[in-house]
Amino acid sequence: MGQVISIISGKGGTGKSFFAANMGALLAMNGKSVVLIDMDMGMRSLDIYMGLENRIVYNIMDVLSGMCRIKQAMVKDKRFKSLYLMSAAPPRDHRDITGMHMKVLCEKLKDDYDYIIIDGPTGVDEGLDLAAGPSDVAVIITEPEAASIRDADIVDRQLSKMGVKKRYCVVNKVKAELMAMGAVPSLRDITDGIRIKMAGFIQYDDNMLISNNKGVPIVLKLGTYIEKNFTKIVKRIVS
Repeated sequence: MGQVISIISGKGGTGKSFFAANMGALLAMNGKSVVLIDMDMGMRSLDIYMGLENRIVYNIMDVLSGMCRIKQAMVKDKRFKSLYLMSAAPPRDHRDITGMHMKVLCEKLKDDYDYIIIDGPTGVDEGLDLAAGPSDVAVIITEPEAASIRDADIVDRQLSKMGVKKRYCVVNKVKAELMAMGAVPSLRDITDGIRIKMAGFIQYDDNMLISNNKGVPIVLKLGTYIEKNFTKIVKRIVS
């Protein structure tokens, strides 16, 4: 039986989709079967980050509304033995979908795949219920910025109310020099502000932006600090 992991953030720009793409790639590199589902409706980016934007025909809303079969919407990433992407719908797609639709879909996928990773929306609106409702695990992505930390805490409280018991936080875009200057919240400030288990911290690197634009997950470059750090973080989450 597979596991559903939702990647969530309180505000935009934290690197949520970057994390989802690289987590999926890393698990697939280690022999796991993975389905990436982009649930950031109208703001999809996983297809670009995975370099699959030109192969999208059907999207998640087509599946949930019964317009196509599950397999028809799953785009295989040929760099991996078993990694698939199900893209989000474009803007202004207002088909009536409920959390039960997502739960049924995820239960079906769990029978055939090790991990279903959902790239959720930002904030605590109804999109959070769709994305995180079926989750076994939720990972909140934040950054060393006061508003981002506060919003992450709000999302964590909502996830707790929804009954998601296993929750982690990952702090992205850490710049040690700014922390040393006191220009941004320190690691202690962040851990005090978000009272859930920390899965890890990701230091900012320009190569992250480059990898996103090239559609090549940064973890594919083996032996780098980022790949090793990502491996440790993902192990903490899936253990």
